[in-house]
Amino acid sequence: MASIELEHVSKLYASGAYGVRDVDLQIADGEFVIFLGPSGCGKSTTLRMIAGLEAVTSGDVRIGGKSVTALPPRDRNVAVVFQSYALYPHMTVRQNMGFGLKMRGVAAADIAPKVAAAAQMLGLSSYLDRKPAALSGGQRQRVALGRAIVRDPNAFLLDEPLSNLDAQLRAEMRLELVKLHRSLGKTIIHVTHDQVEAMTMGDRICIMRDGRMVQVGRPLEVYANPADTFVARFLATPPMNLIPVTLASGPGGAPRVEGEGIALTVPQRHAAAYGSAAGRRLLLGLRPEDIYERPADPGWQPLDVTVVAVERLGVETVIVGQIGAEKPIEINARVSRHFDAGIGERITLYADALPMHLFDAETGKVVPRAPLEPAGPAPLVA
Repeated sequence: MASIELEHVSKLYASGAYGVRDVDLQIADGEFVIFLGPSGCGKSTTLRMIAGLEAVTSGDVRIGGKSVTALPPRDRNVAVVFQSYALYPHMTVRQNMGFGLKMRGVAAADIAPKVAAAAQMLGLSSYLDRKPAALSGGQRQRVALGRAIVRDPNAFLLDEPLSNLDAQLRAEMRLELVKLHRSLGKTIIHVTHDQVEAMTMGDRICIMRDGRMVQVGRPLEVYANPADTFVARFLATPPMNLIPVTLASGPGGAPRVEGEGIALTVPQRHAAAYGSAAGRRLLLGLRPEDIYERPADPGWQPLDVTVVAVERLGVETVIVGQIGAEKPIEINARVSRHFDAGIGERITLYADALPMHLFDAETGKVVPRAPLEPAGPAPLVA
């Protein structure tokens, strides 16, 4: 069993600064969990405390229901895969993969079949006699994973293992890691600052900021229902548009959000929930993919936009535009790849207000409303 539990875990440095503060988290046996956040948010420090590579200042770490807070790393039976691969350059792939077992006193005859099985799983069988210098970045990362696999740990702790790879290799290795999780069924914690990795790989995302976990949930649930403006903007590229607005009464008494260059009627589904926000300074959250080039639904509402930039990405086009005249606000819209507009052109786009969010402009916290069912497929599977 390899459940992992963190109870009020903190890391306080000698300088008086907290690296991690009061983290509570329960990870189920066999779960694939992503620690996501910007550099310096505490995600790697949290991983290293689970591994025993960093001392816990306060709180408790449990693996398989047993407290390991005071145990050294070698007694926790977890495998750590680092960003730098940490391979021995003078050793072959075979020797690198079996080195951990050798240091534990396992007989060579017992190591060989474990290395062979892991190499076959990772497509490394024909590279066993090569040294790391003769391998590509993706192959080196596979060797690092293989070294972890042969140990048969209770859990795998991956600290930004894909960040040194180019875009194509990262995409390939994302799929390989998902396949590996399916094959082994072991608990995996994967640290990353890459939103694509978080959205496509994990059963759950734990988003961290300033040493705290600000939101935990399934990827599409967090994406559809962010807890605050930080999560709303961090979990997508381009990020969610945040537009200063106030809540007013529109025609017929229907609530409406109004701001510089924008006036949208609040969908009836959210009207009661947002009633309490009247009179407060708010931020309207609209994701770029909820803004369209044509009104395919009669409920979508027009936005007059001045085009600032056009990013043609092949599969889609991102329109960067401004709304308002006195104090223009920049917004992004993800439209079809066939849409074209000139810089400086005045165009009309259409917003689907149903997925909208309102955030308190002072605290950044979301104004609660009934969550929408997340649309789209489940995380990437093999």
